Amino acid sequence: MNLAAHELYDLNELTMSCVNSITNMGYMLQHVQDPEFKAILERHFPLHIRDYNMKVEFLNKSEGAHKELPLLSEKQQLNFDMLSMMPPVPGVQPRTMVEQMNDREMATAYLLTLKRAGREYAWAAMEMVNPEIRSFCQTAFMMSCSHAYDMWQYMAKKGYYPMEMATPDQTAKIGAMYQVIPENSPQIQHLMAAQQNQAVGDSSQLYQ
Repeated sequence: MNLAAHELYDLNELTMSCVNSITNMGYMLQHVQDPEFKAILERHFPLHIRDYNMKVEFLNKSEGAHKELPLLSEKQQLNFDMLSMMPPVPGVQPRTMVEQMNDREMATAYLLTLKRAGREYAWAAMEMVNPEIRSFCQTAFMMSCSHAYDMWQYMAKKGYYPMEMATPDQTAKIGAMYQVIPENSPQIQHLMAAQQNQAVGDSSQLYQ
């Protein structure tokens, strides 16, 4: 596959990141204790393998990758009422001597890995010249977002992640700063009509 020099080095960084993610997930699958956490890892793991293999094919095959990443929808398990009833997050102190990570440590490591990967894919997507690799990075970013949302919900439910709701007064104060732009004006309607042929869906397809 023909690559610009910066695409080659970006792909190298993304592939090395994937090596790290998969290696850590392999460790976690053998050591995690909570069945719910293990089920999340088992659901995510094959897609991380696909993600890695596609990058290897981009780097090694002139025709690029043979498979695609699915575009995942996000399943919401927690609601705001449940979040408001979450107990305080217990304190934590980093361990400096570790023979085996516990579930909280592994969940934290995995969530932070997903967040980092998402940022890297988003940045790379902006820089890629090749349309196929650009599309791959965009889809991989959405996969990272979906997987991170799964893990955040798990951690919040287990009391591993702090969450504080904004008060109605805080929301009203910030919200009052901004006013909606009417989209039914002739100018906006004309510009929106010109964009219709580029739309392939909308954001509601990404969540349930």
